[in-house]
Amino acid sequence: MIFRTQNSASTAPAAARAAASCADLTGVKGHYDELRDDSAKVRAHYEALVADLKKRDAAGVKRLSDTARRLLAERGVSFNVYNAKGGMDTPWMMDPVPFVISAKEWEGIEKALIQRATLLNAVLVDSYGPQQLIKRGDLPAALVLAQPAYLRPCHGIPVPGEKPLQVYGADIARSPDGQWWVIADRTQIPTGAGYALENRLITSRLLPEVFRDARVRRLAGFFRQMQQSLAALAPRRVEEPRVVLLTPGPYNETYFEQAYLARYLGYTLVEGEDLTVRDDRVYLKTLSGLEPVDVILRRVDDDFCDPLELRNDSMLGVPGLVRAVRAGNVALANALGSGLAEAPAMMAFLPGLCRKLLNEDLLMPSVATWWCGQETPMREVEQRISSLVFKSAFRVRGREVHFGGNLSATEHAALLERMRFAPHRWAAQEKITFSTAPTWEDGKLVHKPVSVRVYLVATPDGYMVMPGALTRVASSLDSPLVSMQKGGSSKDTWVLSDGPVENVTLLSATRTPVELRRVGHNLGSRVANHLFWLGRYAERAESTARLLRSTLLRCSPESGMSETPLLLPLLEALRSLGIIEQVPSATLLAAQQEQIEARLLQAIFDADHPSSIRSNVAHIQRIGVLLRDRISVDTWRVISQLSDALDAADNSASVTPMSDALNVLTRIILELASFHGLAKENMTRAQGWMFLDMGHRIERTVYISELLLAGLRSADAENPSLLEAILEVGDSTITYRNRYSLLPQLAAVYDLLMLDELNPRGLRFQFQRIEGHFRHLPREQNSALLTPAMRVLIENSTRLQLCDPTELARVEPGQWSASQVAKLLQQLIDAMPALSDAMSAGYFAHSTISSSGDVAPADPAPPR
Repeated sequence: MIFRTQNSASTAPAAARAAASCADLTGVKGHYDELRDDSAKVRAHYEALVADLKKRDAAGVKRLSDTARRLLAERGVSFNVYNAKGGMDTPWMMDPVPFVISAKEWEGIEKALIQRATLLNAVLVDSYGPQQLIKRGDLPAALVLAQPAYLRPCHGIPVPGEKPLQVYGADIARSPDGQWWVIADRTQIPTGAGYALENRLITSRLLPEVFRDARVRRLAGFFRQMQQSLAALAPRRVEEPRVVLLTPGPYNETYFEQAYLARYLGYTLVEGEDLTVRDDRVYLKTLSGLEPVDVILRRVDDDFCDPLELRNDSMLGVPGLVRAVRAGNVALANALGSGLAEAPAMMAFLPGLCRKLLNEDLLMPSVATWWCGQETPMREVEQRISSLVFKSAFRVRGREVHFGGNLSATEHAALLERMRFAPHRWAAQEKITFSTAPTWEDGKLVHKPVSVRVYLVATPDGYMVMPGALTRVASSLDSPLVSMQKGGSSKDTWVLSDGPVENVTLLSATRTPVELRRVGHNLGSRVANHLFWLGRYAERAESTARLLRSTLLRCSPESGMSETPLLLPLLEALRSLGIIEQVPSATLLAAQQEQIEARLLQAIFDADHPSSIRSNVAHIQRIGVLLRDRISVDTWRVISQLSDALDAADNSASVTPMSDALNVLTRIILELASFHGLAKENMTRAQGWMFLDMGHRIERTVYISELLLAGLRSADAENPSLLEAILEVGDSTITYRNRYSLLPQLAAVYDLLMLDELNPRGLRFQFQRIEGHFRHLPREQNSALLTPAMRVLIENSTRLQLCDPTELARVEPGQWSASQVAKLLQQLIDAMPALSDAMSAGYFAHSTISSSGDVAPADPAPPR
């Protein structure tokens, strides 16, 4: 199972190549070997892959692994590990050696799982309908009615096409004799299909020749069928029904996959707060008002979906959703209550139910299961307690798993006592010995246990199986579980074809002329809010970095504090913006140089400082996670690299050298320039870009105004060196020098940074851009009167436009802080929070519906 090293240098390369081709990888006793048969010969369906690996030495396979890790990191593929330090955004792990299944073997798997999905769907239909299985005694009543997953409010609710099980996932594994077993059914929220697709995209890039030559079946056809099947559930007969993917939010373990699938399938990713129920209809809150939702592909657990009729402490669901489903105005995939069929105890009854409902024998057995709620199985379990695995009969959160072979006599007795007290709550299963597959680890190929999750989607004629799967790899050979939460990894799953592979695409080909558009669906209010604040935090981080950089340069040891008087306005601007807490007097400035430097470094690196660079970067990355389905891979790459600049320096501000801090600030500025450049050049000028840019402009207005006001209040307001610093922070030095071959003068500097509509750093430019965006927003166009946000905008824009910069030249020295320009700057600073609040009230809050049931925008609320 390991690479063997040779003493002779001449034979080392040959040994490395042989090792990379699995020549030294032998099977593990007691486990089915996926790679080799009983005669140690490579199985036929692995031959093409092995032939490709023969061309690579150990370093070559390592390059595959490193490349896979790099590509996954660049694409931001991650999952969340619960109850683990640093578990948020854990990098997704994928082994570069795929798991291969032959065409003939897949044919049997496909047929068996279609049968199983059909059977479980029939069980769900009966359990929430006539309950004939219970009445005839084919299914114990306790197995249905005593389940926490059985939702009584959903009994009798009609399901479109009698297909409550729209998407099904089956975890399958081999027994030591090579027989496939189903070890778990995923009927509520079958997760992982998106990760399987990501794995496929990576391996097709890593191994393009063998992928093509081996005739690996494509996955896109399955997802195209999913699109068609979900669209067919829509209660409204419209050409393009509105389908949304309901997520629990970014803290869910598979949030990346949810965002990825929403983007891939073309669905809107929503949280519970994005939806509202009015008159038993579900609506999406958008910038134009409420838009009807037809189908919800949900990733929220059954009982969390509606706090009114299900779990009343849920913050993830939509109040009134069950009523809307009962009224037939919205369809859910999977139907509410579908988690009933994935109870481990249900497996004990599937063989009999299959014969009763389908008149067939179960084609793929479940792992041997005993439900302890019956006397005979309970007695058998008591006799075999040391060889079985014990778990909750029903799928409940925080469920316990006990391996009988690992328990002491005292623990056996305690477990039996608990089981006898409530036997219907317990199920026992045979311990699984997983098959092993070759996996790259620590510079060598090793055998590791694997299980395979296969996905099915309902069609008008039954079920379609995805010709691929998510193969999960256990963390070690002796691990009793295969779980990503327990340190496992994954593999791409290659299902081979006997004939040519059809080149399938997700996009449907049609000869019907397409209706040309300039925009997509109306933007959701929550997404618009996130984009707005992403723009604000990005500009806040950049402006803070520019201001801190200029300040640090003027208090560095090289300057000898010769520019001490010029530091006060910059420090005052930092204080006004909440970046530092206090500013010493001019007489104490030189004496407190070390304390000032410490505060400035804290404003860069301190994660607990709410206005530090690090805190702003954390906000940017947090919002970036929430917008994973909306931002490009390149944009995500820039966002995730922002913290690299901070992590490269010592996090302790007290020991970070000043030069390192300046380098960090410069790198942050350049990374944010990349972010703004991607947004400017790559985003269509639709509503999303407008809100991103408006957040950016509002924040820049605040920073420029505070900087100018701090300069006016200074006793050295006319000092050319101070004006030079203001131009530097405002990134307008070159523009000024091109216009004026003079030292900076007060009137010219303020004209450039306040009134010049051509200067992207000037205040007038910011107001023109915001006003231009507002005129394209739906509520501004539909309102006969000015909205509160537009009133704030026009009022302050007019004040700015009427300002005369030459007035500065007529003000007596020392009186600038009391001038009309200073008052105007303070008014602009005060107006920005009012403008932001008015926008939030008008576009991000709840909307209303007209009494006729048609969508209508709400009247904007007044600003606070």
